[in-house]
Amino acid sequence: MIIMSVDLGKARTGIAVCDKTEFLASPYTVIFEKAPSKLLEKVAKAVCETKAELIVVGLPKNMDGTEGESAQNARVFARQITELTGVQTVMQDERGTTVTAHSFLNATNTRGKKRKNVVDEVAATIILQNYLDSKN
Repeated sequence: MIIMSVDLGKARTGIAVCDKTEFLASPYTVIFEKAPSKLLEKVAKAVCETKAELIVVGLPKNMDGTEGESAQNARVFARQITELTGVQTVMQDERGTTVTAHSFLNATNTRGKKRKNVVDEVAATIILQNYLDSKN
């Protein structure tokens, strides 16, 4: 099954996908969009392009496990993208993914504007890989 993940951001949203074997997550794109309705449309387009059969949405829980405004926004987004595309969504705890993404980018010496543009895509890849690993 092709699975797509979404790392929601206020200005940039990272997208990652896995192959049909569900073994390895790969970066797909970063969507630069602040308007919620336009973001939904652009993510729906990515769902169509990738032929995703499941969408994993990162759930930004607080470190103590509680859910704040960002988590509620992610849940609303998940419901809306399912309504728009007909593709089921699942939530995946994303605590620590941005820190891990920055560690990967440090290891590859990715700096400056390029780093800012890819960190969300890398975070989406980590969210999806964590989801895939938890299934196995």
